[in-house]
Amino acid sequence: MNSTVLSALAALVGAIIGGLTSVLASWMTQRTQARADWLLQDRARRQELYKDFIEEASACYVHALQHGEPDLHSLASLYAKINRMRVQSSRQVVEEADRIGRAIVDTYLSPDRTFVELREMLADGSIDILIEFGSMCRAELESLRAQQF
Repeated sequence: MNSTVLSALAALVGAIIGGLTSVLASWMTQRTQARADWLLQDRARRQELYKDFIEEASACYVHALQHGEPDLHSLASLYAKINRMRVQSSRQVVEEADRIGRAIVDTYLSPDRTFVELREMLADGSIDILIEFGSMCRAELESLRAQQF
């Protein structure tokens, strides 16, 4: 083979390899960035959902402690959030949210609490039915943060 042809062929192969390397590196960078963006958005959606659930569950629970007649609109909104969690969240978070929903419904069936009883519940911590839910959500969000990096 002629050395000129060999040089031209080597240059052509080098250019092809360089081009493919550049395309592959660009594709990998875009893929990594897209995954990081998706995880960041997923985490933000979950945070917003958990925040809304905590606010709604707290309001429903306080209402249930003081009234025998349920606020059906608030309960429907609470269960809509639980069902959104079924799509986005881990099984443990959903199970804990379900437990909270059932506890709220059961609370409507119990006698209304007086202000003194509510104060005692605050003092002994029994009023906070969302502690375990918060811990599970924090663990889930931290695992999402770890996947991002």
